[in-house]
Amino acid sequence: MEADTKPKKSGARLCSICNQRKAALKRPKTLEQICRECFYEVFEEEIHQVIVENQLFKPGERIAIGASGGKDSTVLAYVLSELNRRHNYGLDLFLLSVDEGITGYRDDSLETVKRNELQYGLPLKIVSYKDLYGWTMDEIVKMIGLKNNCTFCGVFRRQALDRGAALLKVDKLATGHNADDIAETVLLNILRGDIARLSRCTSIVTGEDGPIPRCKPFKYTYEKEIVSTYAYFKKLDYFSTECIYSPNAYRGFAREFIKDLERMRPRAILDILKSGEDFRISTSTKMPEQGTCERCGYISSQKRCKACVLLEGLNRGLPKLGIGRSRGQNSEVKKDIKQSGGTKSIDSKQCGNLDF
Repeated sequence: MEADTKPKKSGARLCSICNQRKAALKRPKTLEQICRECFYEVFEEEIHQVIVENQLFKPGERIAIGASGGKDSTVLAYVLSELNRRHNYGLDLFLLSVDEGITGYRDDSLETVKRNELQYGLPLKIVSYKDLYGWTMDEIVKMIGLKNNCTFCGVFRRQALDRGAALLKVDKLATGHNADDIAETVLLNILRGDIARLSRCTSIVTGEDGPIPRCKPFKYTYEKEIVSTYAYFKKLDYFSTECIYSPNAYRGFAREFIKDLERMRPRAILDILKSGEDFRISTSTKMPEQGTCERCGYISSQKRCKACVLLEGLNRGLPKLGIGRSRGQNSEVKKDIKQSGGTKSIDSKQCGNLDF
């Protein structure tokens, strides 16, 4: 009989790390084919190394985790809880959520955060736009439409997180910003010519001159590894719907561009991030001076912070008052008040009910 010349089927590819178990996935960042167990280990170890090498936390610190119920913040809460126990960080962890008042979106995602509170055993604090500013995003959108609503939400959310963190008396606020987010921000700041933000947007710790520093443990972590791989295989409970008011957000176009680059060259995200880190601002470039808002005490390079200006416009029926670049925004407020007879709306108040 003739020898069987039919080619034999090769077995499944083995994990490139342990060389024992079958590979279950290809890492988006390194293109390694590895098993689930090894992926969990390297994913968590990389984040641990980022925390240790950058000295993000100190034993005994109180850390608030910005929790939206989405993939990034849910994975961050889970991983930080695990690493805190495994490596004895000695941290007191809390979940901090902001209720912007978006019916059919935030109310549903907050239910996810409340489940995470029970699943991970972390205390939860929720602060709302309505309590802090007297407005919900539903009410703001009804007044201004969908064009500039993200400006209001971004400014208000940043301050709401700081105010919530102050109520919790935490030492730092940890956010789920990943490598994709930071690459998008680098690109946006270049397109906007925003030198001040470009110089600090890649920093792993920001706001050290403000009320509460923020840190990004996921700075070098790809979004695909967080959601498509880690959260999926771990079967974590997270909310995946996009905000109903952000389909035309400027950042969305930058995100699509970054995704196209990643498809062609996976390292593009880290390369953009590295470029942002290596930017050097000319010494002749005039940078805004950091001060405090004369109304609420929040950090600001103007006499009034952006939130106070936006809130002033809303309360006086002039929602576009603070839209656009902040340069000269306070003179515009004064000019507008002068034209209206020098009186302010009885509803005008500082941004938030908590002084800094």
